[in-house]
Amino acid sequence: MTVTMPTTETRESHDLALLALRLGDDALVLGQRLCRWITRAPTIEEDLALSNIALDLIGHARALLTLSGTLDGTGRTEDDLAYGRPDREFRNTLLTALPNGDFATTVARQLAYSHYAVLFYEALADSTEPGLAACAARAAKEVGYHRRHADGWTVRLGLGTAESARRMRAGLDAVWPYTAELFDEDDLTLRLSAAGSAVSPRTLHPVWRERVGAVIERAGLTVPVPRWEARGGRQGLHGEEFGPLVAELQSVRRQFPGGTW
Repeated sequence: MTVTMPTTETRESHDLALLALRLGDDALVLGQRLCRWITRAPTIEEDLALSNIALDLIGHARALLTLSGTLDGTGRTEDDLAYGRPDREFRNTLLTALPNGDFATTVARQLAYSHYAVLFYEALADSTEPGLAACAARAAKEVGYHRRHADGWTVRLGLGTAESARRMRAGLDAVWPYTAELFDEDDLTLRLSAAGSAVSPRTLHPVWRERVGAVIERAGLTVPVPRWEARGGRQGLHGEEFGPLVAELQSVRRQFPGGTW
């Protein structure tokens, strides 16, 4: 039997496809979570703001999932990847799938994710892979707006009433154990960073902590020190709340397989 060994170029394309898939899943899942705020946000203005952030994220997901299907050579489309995979095949971080909770918890989740996303996409815009660099350059600008939105609300809630500060503090405490996974380094990120195709997320953590910490300090609060850390999303190990989220996301496709609009 003849065994064909993968070439260096083939392996790098596979690695890039998996990175694009991870980022696309992060954006898709978080966008789906934010969609649940439609008609439920505290004000009409926030209803529109969160809806627009969700649309931006889903736009990022479309571009990244399309790129992933192209790079891995399977020809899978954005719809195939979004609607045709079981939940165990999603590679998003656990942070992005966290239930919304109250408004302050959503703000805390946005604070953590948007600061990370800005740093990662800005670095990824220098990738040697042109398609990935182009997606990152566009996404970096948009998540910059998301970051300012989260910063503003963190400070407003922290410096507001005793109740708003309590909720913001509780939101930060609930979210912080899930932030460590954003910066995990594995064989994939090590290979890509060595090739110049992507930055190692671990190198971004000090700047992220400094920037997020400054916002939390302006809000009159303190950065949580979690006693535990949640991981597993990048390997497809998700919480019990994830299955229903994916089922809702894929419900129309499942009801009308092969349908077009």
